[in-house]
Amino acid sequence: MAPPVGTTGSQLTRGQWAFAFSLVTSLFFTWGFAYGLLDVLNAHFQHIFGISKTQSTLLQLAYFGAYVVFPPFASIFMKKYGYKAGIHLGLSLYSIGAVFFWPTAKFQKYGGFVGCTFVIGCGLATLEVAANSYISVLGTPKYAAARLNFSQGFQGVASFAGPLIASRWFFTGENATKLDTVQWVYLAVSGLGVVLNIMFYFCHLPEITEEALSAEIHEVGIIADVEPFRKQYRCIFGFVAQMAYVGAQVGVASLAVNFMVEQGIGISASKASQLFSFCQLTFTFGRFVSVAILNFIDPALLLSFYGFMCCVFSVCVALVHGRAGIVCLFFLFFFESICYPCIFTLGTKNLGVHTKTGSGLIVMGVGGGAWYPPAQASVADRISTRRSYLVPFSGYIAMTIYAIGMTIDQSRKNTFRVRCVDEIEERRVAGSGEQKERNETRREDTFNSVDKEKPSSEFVETA
Repeated sequence: MAPPVGTTGSQLTRGQWAFAFSLVTSLFFTWGFAYGLLDVLNAHFQHIFGISKTQSTLLQLAYFGAYVVFPPFASIFMKKYGYKAGIHLGLSLYSIGAVFFWPTAKFQKYGGFVGCTFVIGCGLATLEVAANSYISVLGTPKYAAARLNFSQGFQGVASFAGPLIASRWFFTGENATKLDTVQWVYLAVSGLGVVLNIMFYFCHLPEITEEALSAEIHEVGIIADVEPFRKQYRCIFGFVAQMAYVGAQVGVASLAVNFMVEQGIGISASKASQLFSFCQLTFTFGRFVSVAILNFIDPALLLSFYGFMCCVFSVCVALVHGRAGIVCLFFLFFFESICYPCIFTLGTKNLGVHTKTGSGLIVMGVGGGAWYPPAQASVADRISTRRSYLVPFSGYIAMTIYAIGMTIDQSRKNTFRVRCVDEIEERRVAGSGEQKERNETRREDTFNSVDKEKPSSEFVETA
């Protein structure tokens, strides 16, 4: 049989790995910045266009609705043309959507902002299918969750920068009632997409193929990918968990500014935007901290604990008033930090020939952000923003059930796993040990057969 075309992450040299990892990690900044601006624009547009909280979440509906529509096309495209072509497609859509913010802001059409946001969402959905999947398979599965948390930490850095810029330019002075600065910010965002597209065109990015990944897991006896994709239950339930979690996360962030302003302790919209940027900084800090933890603790087990804490603090935000409620919100952002990367790596683990399809499905789960914010905003309009934080609680519950299920599934196949292990290497070592034992047994059988034959030959010679 001919060797598979392409390579796996474990076959790259250290220099190739570092270059590919750094280049793809730079993509995470692009959608982190766009996402960070989105939540602040939510509150800004309520004031500019005189719309309700529910109407303002059309931006989230467009952005995350793109994740429901486009990832299947992105995964099919990358199956045919590879990861690098997918990155070019994503960056192109991202730049086109961003540059059209200029005429939309010029004519002050809210519907235009919604349309541009949808195009940006299509581009970022494509980038997420490519980048998340590529980082996950770029090396040993043992550290897949740690790698993805580290890369997505830079998304958090950008999410922190977005609201910080907004608090400086969108909500102060004359800019509180104008859209001029929105034009310039998104023109810069579009320029960043163009620069990255050019860089990827001239840089060599090793192609990691599904055939090579399949051969690697088959070598150690993992044959889960021989089943059709509809039977890849770890991935399918991962999609459900991702949709529930991302919906909860987006709902929490989209009304964070409103929540802090309405606590009755004299926090202005500008101050709330600054505090929201610190919430994003807490989220980012949590991601980088988790990189160290995930080197030692099993991702499914850690996700179970973090999911439980998200449940606890979402209820606390809904029930506790004043400064204590804001503190609980900060804790909620911290414990959200590892959830998306861990769900992604658990859901796409050992998919082999289904890797890109599975990645597309898990990224489709981001579409949960399209319907959770309107549901939460509706509760906020009718009851209160504080009570609306009971809506994300349902998403955290679903995610935690998935994490606990993955932990139990692993304990059924092996002993209860606390430490993070390299399953492929573990199986490879075990397989070599079994092969060595079989060789020794075969050698002993050979010696025994010779010993049995020896007396008969001596008897013949004596006779």
